[in-house]
Amino acid sequence: MSGRVLVVDDNKVIRQLIRVNLELEGFEVVTAADGAECLEVVHRVCPDVVTLDVVMPRLDGIRTAERLRADPRTSHLPVAIISACGEREVGGVDSGVDAFLAKPFEPLDLVRLVRQLMHRERRERPGAAGQDGGDEPAAGDARPERASRCGEWDHRRSERDPRRVGSVHGAV
Repeated sequence: MSGRVLVVDDNKVIRQLIRVNLELEGFEVVTAADGAECLEVVHRVCPDVVTLDVVMPRLDGIRTAERLRADPRTSHLPVAIISACGEREVGGVDSGVDAFLAKPFEPLDLVRLVRQLMHRERRERPGAAGQDGGDEPAAGDARPERASRCGEWDHRRSERDPRRVGSVHGAV
């Protein structure tokens, strides 16, 4: 199964790592550097799945997810948070986030998550033909509790800050 994934992360290295891993599995990948850019391109690129970092400049991942859910044109899109913030620190319940993947992560877990969300999106898309009605849950489908520690972007951190990049040895 292939499809289009919109990857949104302010860290260029992470965007590239996610892109390469998904492209190796046959996905088409479009990237955006923050939530504001995501909202600018989402209607043009028509992704099947959106992945969002949480802590980004201009518009964070949670607010981006809320805006995607509020727009009837994108409300059906599966949205996954991929973040160094812990699952309990990310508020996804009210924003409609479908899945969570913690950084650092194994590339296989990333691919599995995207495939499951894409499978679900194709099943549940309004007017989608060939819905199979399967019950396969999305990976990480637990809805995280709201917390605030990771809610603001720290402009003092650089693209190369190891606290933001995570381990690059064997995991993203």
